[in-house]
Amino acid sequence: MILVLDFGGQYAQLIARRVREARVYSELIPYDTPLEEIRSRGPEGIILSGGPNSVYEEGAPRLDPGLFELGIPVLGICYGMQLMALETGGKVGSVQIREYGKSELEVIEPGLLLDGTPDEQQVWMSHGDAVLRPPEGFTVTARTGSAPVVAFENLERRLFGIQFHAEVRHTAYGMEILRNFLFEACGCRPEWTPVNIVTDAVEKVREQVGDAKVIAGLSGGVDSATAAMLVHRAVGDNLTCVFVDHGLLRQNEGEQVVEAFRRNSEVPLIHVDARRRFLDRLAGITDPEAKRKIIGEEFIRTFEEEARQIEDARFLVQGTLYSDVIESGTRDAARIKSHHNVGGLPEIMDLDLVEPLRNLFKDEVRVVAAELGLPDRLVWRQPFPGPGLAIRIIGEVTEERLEILRRADHVLQDEIRSAGYYRQLWQSFAVLPAIHSVGVMGDARTYAYPIVIRAVTSDDAMTADWARLPYDLLERISNRIINEVPGVNRVALDITSKPPGTIEWE
Repeated sequence: MILVLDFGGQYAQLIARRVREARVYSELIPYDTPLEEIRSRGPEGIILSGGPNSVYEEGAPRLDPGLFELGIPVLGICYGMQLMALETGGKVGSVQIREYGKSELEVIEPGLLLDGTPDEQQVWMSHGDAVLRPPEGFTVTARTGSAPVVAFENLERRLFGIQFHAEVRHTAYGMEILRNFLFEACGCRPEWTPVNIVTDAVEKVREQVGDAKVIAGLSGGVDSATAAMLVHRAVGDNLTCVFVDHGLLRQNEGEQVVEAFRRNSEVPLIHVDARRRFLDRLAGITDPEAKRKIIGEEFIRTFEEEARQIEDARFLVQGTLYSDVIESGTRDAARIKSHHNVGGLPEIMDLDLVEPLRNLFKDEVRVVAAELGLPDRLVWRQPFPGPGLAIRIIGEVTEERLEILRRADHVLQDEIRSAGYYRQLWQSFAVLPAIHSVGVMGDARTYAYPIVIRAVTSDDAMTADWARLPYDLLERISNRIINEVPGVNRVALDITSKPPGTIEWE
């Protein structure tokens, strides 16, 4: 196991993910986790993440210098490297020319970390400070034109530092550098596999739940289905699945979810029609955070009501993912938006949560789903948010707007699948802003809704790029939506990456 200490950097969670890609288990923990707790967990290595602060600022995050005396290999990245240098006798300060984005690194001597990589290579920088003088006993292994020390190491103490971000794809040999740390410095073995994930998750659920009854919130997506199947392995007949149709699903989706689950699983399924309940609560609401919190609370209250019908039902299974947790805000990371199953949960609940996927990314969940034998169409289903179409209508949610958006999205999905792009895209969907624009149809003036098309590529939803769909495909989508969906007279394409935008509009 590798522990990643989170200093609030935007790529902190990505470090943990890259370590897992190398088939080594990793966890992201707060930077000020007590030394004794770190020692007791017995990690093979520790990675210090980047962060937005300057290490010499008053109040900047620090750590117990005893960390470097544990005898455990430590890799500092960006802020983590500067903190390592400062705490072990080096000098850190601002540089005349800051580096943000792509930079060319020159290897002075490979050492352990850069072994097997070229003498010159592209790396990704994000810093205005740098190590100006390395600590005594450290060897400088790389530099750039702006910074004299961008990599150093002390093999005797097994301490390593890099100023650049090895965890991002733009660093050409980032994974090779991380593997050198994991396998050469730490002596890890690439043994974290889907089988291990399943085994560990099942054991943890059994420890948490015991003999109590459990209900699982089912949405039809791969996350909730995988969570339910993992829990079923752990508790067997003590699990009941509950599918709540909140009226915010896509065209015919509720019926499809129920049919597919009953065909592929022997777990009992309760189908709750709560469409009127949710729409009534959303009436007049336009703020996106308010929508998410209302939907999150209504889900929980509905599950609680169903649980009261089952004797000794004390636990609720949710398909919460690690990306949900990060975006909803942790102690060391800012909230981007409240996911309905994290930041949108009510403070007081009758049920205890079981979240077997909480530390996994979407691609890891898909691997687990395949290991559990779930069908391909479900494993590779594009993500669909728990609040559903409520956060794809920008403004108040009404039945009229829901019907327009359903029909537009159905056209989009039909064309994306027919063109063979569905598996290539992370997500593709339609958005309905609650505004009107002027148009002309049949020689007459129209004043109707626009539809915005959003299609992105991504590995893990933490970053995303807008998809370069062919013009002829976009033309077909636009023509069909305008011709087949009453109330729409304009189609636009969202070409915003994440960051600065999020994938969903709300």
